[in-house]
Amino acid sequence: MTTTSFPDGFLWGGATAANQIEGAYDADGKGYSVQDVMPRGISGSRSDQPTPDNLKLVGIDHYHRYAEDIALFAEMGFGVYRFSIAWSRIFPKGDETEPNEEGLAFYDRVLDELEKHGIEPLVTISHYETPLHLAEAYGGWTNRELIGFYERYARTLLERFGSRVKYWLTFNEINSLLHAPFMSGGIPIPEGGVPEQQLYQAMHHELVASARATRIAREVAPEAKVGCMVLSMPIYPLTPSPDDARAVMDADHGNLVYGDVHTRGEYPGYFLRTLREKGIALDITDQDRDDLTNTVDFVSFSYYMSIAETADPAKRAEGEGNIMGGIANPTLEASEWGWQIDPVGLRLVLNQFWDRWQKPLFIVENGLGARDQLVEVDGEKTVVDDYRIAYLNDHLVQVGEALEDGVDVLGYTSWGCIDIVSASTAQLSKRYGFIYVDRNDDGTGTLDRYRKKSFGWYADVIRTNGASLTR
Repeated sequence: MTTTSFPDGFLWGGATAANQIEGAYDADGKGYSVQDVMPRGISGSRSDQPTPDNLKLVGIDHYHRYAEDIALFAEMGFGVYRFSIAWSRIFPKGDETEPNEEGLAFYDRVLDELEKHGIEPLVTISHYETPLHLAEAYGGWTNRELIGFYERYARTLLERFGSRVKYWLTFNEINSLLHAPFMSGGIPIPEGGVPEQQLYQAMHHELVASARATRIAREVAPEAKVGCMVLSMPIYPLTPSPDDARAVMDADHGNLVYGDVHTRGEYPGYFLRTLREKGIALDITDQDRDDLTNTVDFVSFSYYMSIAETADPAKRAEGEGNIMGGIANPTLEASEWGWQIDPVGLRLVLNQFWDRWQKPLFIVENGLGARDQLVEVDGEKTVVDDYRIAYLNDHLVQVGEALEDGVDVLGYTSWGCIDIVSASTAQLSKRYGFIYVDRNDDGTGTLDRYRKKSFGWYADVIRTNGASLTR
């Protein structure tokens, strides 16, 4: 086991998304996004209009409390903060030609606050926040026109903030599109589901748009670094059967194709075979092929769980939390929400991605969603979240192991570093943060912030550059 601290310059911090944290869903010219009509997250049906039971409409009111929150991040010692920009704050409907200045000005103020505290911003351009108008009027990313709308949006951000933001991500968990088409791609879901032809065409459109954003960054902000962002999920064979190993390979290919295109600039042969066997012919222009050659500078990813796979239909027992498919691994424990806990899997995926792509890696989401209890200790309100400390400690130890393996890891941003509304269930009771926010699933609460026990623990990890981790 490694006992050394992390390398000098390793970026420690936390991550959030605008739709889960900001609130102010209709303030200062903001239009509706798909999240404003998803009161139950992925797990429920959409509403026609924003409804009061949608906790994301208020979030944790970060829109008005960002300075207070960033000061708390600085107190922990954050060197980097990953946040997203709400597309519908900048282009309320998504198809306008001119941006909303009030939306741009808000993010200028956020960047001012980060600069004041010496925190590096890491900006996600699109984090599950497609403007609702683009979903309803255009069919979301199934429509090629969205490439141009996204290109205008990305150029607007890069021209406005490119000199202030070094690290950019084009789409959040881009490989979730086939599994959560409305949230990930703004694609309305008819009865019976979205036809595969449309889903794969939408995937292609997003990949082209991502590559165009990378090209624009090199034109207008040459010092910037652009990364893709994928949901990572190591997959194990349920048995030593060769058929199970092949099932793992097939499932892995379904996730890896996104990173392959982002880092290599073209579709791999295994994916072209998949399209052939499904009878899907994508509309790919010569311009698209040229666009895709604009490959990323680094690969970022989320990591929460691993899954198992088998070729035997009789052995399929799907895990409650396995949003991306796969089956439950009988050797692992799971969180309250059915997400299986596997620290070693993080080391495995870091090695797999580094060996495959030879691009610097950035862990931009990792954390434990749990029900926290606010208590009083020595006269101060807090949460004694030893379970979260153990989870994060064990995962970070495996990051250290990957670094010893020679993997190039730029940094680590813990997901939901302050309590936020869950994307999967739209609950606040599924808490990830180092900072407790007094708001409940019924919308009640003061929105006051309290430092959890993990707040001080993470501050020590950052201060010692990982040397304080228990190995």
